[in-house]
Amino acid sequence: MNSILSQYHLSHIRKSLESGEEKNLSSFATISKRSKGRLHKDNLCDVRTIFSQDRDRIIHSKYFRRLKHKTQVFLAPINDLLRTRLTHTLEVTQIATTIARALNVNRDLTEAIALGHDLGHTPFGHIGEFILNKLSPFGFHHSIQSLRVVDKLEKPGGLNLSYEVRDGILKHSKGGKRLLPFGYPDCPETIEGEIVRVSDSIAYINHDIDDALRSHVIKTTDLPRSCVRLFGARNSQRISIMVYDIVANSEKGSHIRMGEKILHETEKLRNFLFQKVYVMPEINSESRKASKILSELYSYFMKDPDIPVQSLCSVEDKNEKKDVVIIDYLATLTDIEAIDLFKRLFEPRRWAG
Repeated sequence: MNSILSQYHLSHIRKSLESGEEKNLSSFATISKRSKGRLHKDNLCDVRTIFSQDRDRIIHSKYFRRLKHKTQVFLAPINDLLRTRLTHTLEVTQIATTIARALNVNRDLTEAIALGHDLGHTPFGHIGEFILNKLSPFGFHHSIQSLRVVDKLEKPGGLNLSYEVRDGILKHSKGGKRLLPFGYPDCPETIEGEIVRVSDSIAYINHDIDDALRSHVIKTTDLPRSCVRLFGARNSQRISIMVYDIVANSEKGSHIRMGEKILHETEKLRNFLFQKVYVMPEINSESRKASKILSELYSYFMKDPDIPVQSLCSVEDKNEKKDVVIIDYLATLTDIEAIDLFKRLFEPRRWAG
């Protein structure tokens, strides 16, 4: 294949794109030509920069497509208007590339990090992550698993992404920290990685509120009054104000910032979700069932000596420990696959004669 492509002699196109970045992007932007490179030696594309090549590798990956049937908040939603992990990823990407374009930094790098940031997420959303973290003797976090996906699991040798994209994927999650990434030891090394990190929060804060309102588990009057006064009641209003504030406070600096007032009210909305929405019985009742599914599946595969464990997940290292491979496999499953597998293994079938 490479020999066929080489006959076209188009490397001047990539070089022109790289030169354009150096001339036109902000001094704070990450320049493709100066990337720290990939884990393994690989040919550069003649018509794409290294970051746009990474973006395309992620979009065409199996793990990216699997996000379609993984929970965001509401478990395996039948209502197509509710977000899944895939639509969450697309909304993060849209917000992040809007900010990157406004700040004149590298949009290809921003897009690649955003599209890849949740590739390692479990079925059943964060309850799935919580359960796998309890089950695994090595712990589990979706950002670390996302890096494992692109480095090892997607295919033998992984996707072989650039250092900057891998760094952004690994460091996109905030845990219990404040929204802004600057100043923490696990802060992304690039401004594009910082943009994705804060865009992830902006996306889920707003679309989780929107989904909760659409599902009638909350009403607009339940939202903090000061937040409604500042941002308005509509999803698009909230996002626009947050994005405008970030651009206004970051356009002359090397890090992503928000004004204190907008930051305070944005964090108040996030706290509202964790204290009032994610804990609601309408959500938690199904979460308990999801926990049982993953726990039972893990025990089943760990106890059965006849299961060819390495066949569960495409891990290149055949010496990988059994429990690690099982966790990899369970994290890979979509909500629907996990439910169907549980039924097949544990629910008796009626005799058909």
